[in-house]
Amino acid sequence: MTEPALPSFPDGFLWGVSTSAYQVEGAVSEGGRGRSTWDTFCATPDRVYSGHTGDVACDHYHRYPEDIALMSQLGVDAYRFSIAWPRIQPEGTGPANAEGLGFYDRLVDALCEAGIAPAATLYHWDTPQPVEDAGGWLSRDTAKHFADYAALVGERLADRVAMWIPLNEPMVTTVYGYGIGQYAPGQFLLLDSVPTAHHQNLAHGLAVQALRAAGARQIGTANNHGPIWSATDSAADRAAADYASDLLNWLFADPVLAGSYPEQLHPLLPTGFAEDLPTIAAPLDLYGVNYYEPTQVSAPSEGNPLPFDLGAVEGYPMTTNGSPVVPDGFRQFLLELRDRHGSALPPVYITENGCSYDGVDDQQRIEFLDGHLRALHAAMRQGVDVRGYFVWSLLDNFEWSKGYQPRFGLVDVDYTTQCRTPKSSFHWYRALIGGTR
Repeated sequence: MTEPALPSFPDGFLWGVSTSAYQVEGAVSEGGRGRSTWDTFCATPDRVYSGHTGDVACDHYHRYPEDIALMSQLGVDAYRFSIAWPRIQPEGTGPANAEGLGFYDRLVDALCEAGIAPAATLYHWDTPQPVEDAGGWLSRDTAKHFADYAALVGERLADRVAMWIPLNEPMVTTVYGYGIGQYAPGQFLLLDSVPTAHHQNLAHGLAVQALRAAGARQIGTANNHGPIWSATDSAADRAAADYASDLLNWLFADPVLAGSYPEQLHPLLPTGFAEDLPTIAAPLDLYGVNYYEPTQVSAPSEGNPLPFDLGAVEGYPMTTNGSPVVPDGFRQFLLELRDRHGSALPPVYITENGCSYDGVDDQQRIEFLDGHLRALHAAMRQGVDVRGYFVWSLLDNFEWSKGYQPRFGLVDVDYTTQCRTPKSSFHWYRALIGGTR
């Protein structure tokens, strides 16, 4: 049975695609780029699937004109990319590396010439290794270094970049990078990782100040979010779900939007955290939501050092990356965010949404995107002010500890030849965008 046509989105709704520096650029030793925590992590045995690295990735550093031509063919309004901190400051501090700034200067100019709005993310998990060696996000100084980096980039690019996002998904850095060690820098601190959340939130607030001073417009964030489901209706399971949601969602949204942290997490935060909240809660022009899936939790089992157990979300189709496909979870979370923050919530942009499936004729990806856009439209009908949507991702790319196994792109990449082949989902998305104009 053929699905009815997608409902109409408002005039001016922004359609885009997203990537990140370490996942697509390659050229890790070119242009004066310094070493990042992901270079180190990938070089550590048994950290990344089959020893894969981002050394070459999609070679976007050299092939960005070809990729912009693909975006022009696709018809997107905006391209969300990330800037590699180690390209701008190889040591993580000090003056800007002219070659690094020059690369992003050329990229931004080429996007503007193609009529595609540049949407720049300043940090997508690739911390300069010297900054990590000095304490990384466990150190408050890293927030100050990040603000200096933001100022350097803002001074060079603020006149042309249409949308700014200081940090992408700080939850992932905290939980996966410092909490359970699955991502760089690979530490296993469990709840002792929570100070890294505060320091990233502070870095966000300081970067907003630096970008505003440089004349940047349209500044926001991009937080990973999803509903946290209780395995049962028992009081113990509901309490576990509340804690998990505070840790995974509200530890990052509340300080930015409300100038506060969930009370039950206060004991885990650095001493004096409240003094930083006015800086963290600087007014934003947009709020970015990255949505992939819901999470199910239950009360902690005996011996679990965390206050909840993670469980499988069952009864739904699964992507090749092992994620349940739950479009209505998207709608649920957007309503939860709106209800929690009300008028303090600025216009929302979906800064990432996508899935991993194999093959160039990727009908399952089309079904995923179709279902999630219907759920998004339903949330908009229920009053959530959403202004744009970015698919993750333009290209198949390096997917962190899983290497090149998952295929998230609208465009297939042959990693041996670097040949790009638009998939069926690319043509579907192009037709969707074209139909809105």
